[in-house]
Formats: sequence, structure tokens, C-alpha cells
Amino acid sequence: MHKGFLVWAAALGALAVILGAFGAHKLKELVPPETVSTFQTGVTYQFYHVFALLATGILFANAPGSHLEWAGRCFIIGIFLFSGSLYALTMLKATGNVGLRGIGIITPIGGLVFIAGWISLLLGLLKIKA
Repeated sequence: MHKGFLVWAAALGALAVILGAFGAHKLKELVPPETVSTFQTGVTYQFYHVFALLATGILFANAPGSHLEWAGRCFIIGIFLFSGSLYALTMLKATGNVGLRGIGIITPIGGLVFIAGWISLLLGLLKIKA
């Protein structure tokens, strides 16, 4: 499973760079500054959790356990829910689409999944024998 976490981290890291460049160069022509800020928050949190996923994959390779496995899963799911919902909200704003505004409720759910990932990582680290 650790290879899967590392592959996901690499792919999501590359995507974060692409989205970050888009946000820094093109997005400001399409949406107001506060919407660019929302998008940038998604990119920032994606990067944070890519690094957490990398660390989880490396730790899992050396000390596999269910808590580390859940940590990695939560980081991946959290990126899709938290960052993905912010990207979707930005897209809706850019297209002038007034529907689906309720998608914003997904963002805090993604945040809770991130927290679950960090707690799972902590529990997994506590089980590792020094």
C-alpha cells in the first residue's frame, strides 16, 4: 500500500503545481481577487497534504499498520473533498453559474477528513516501536 500512497502523492503534487501556476497567472483574469484567494487556499492545502501523504507512505513502508493506512486514505480523500470543492466553487464563480452553491458544505467535511488523517497518523506513530 505504501507505493500507492507515494504514487498518489506524486500525481497530486504535480496537479498542485499545475493548478498553482494557473491560479497565479490566468485565474486572476477570470474571477475577482477573493475568488483567487479561495482557489489558492485549495492549492495550499493540497500541497500540505501531499507532503503528509509522502511521509505516510514512507512510514508505512517501514512500519505498516492500519492507522497509517487510514491516515493516507484520509489525506487523499481530504484533498478531493476540501481542495476539490474550492476548485469547483472557483469554477462556478468563473462561469457565472448560480447553481450548486451548496457544494461549499463539502469543504468543511474535507477539513474533518484531514483532521482524521492527522489523528490517524499520530496514532500510527505512537504504535511504532522506537
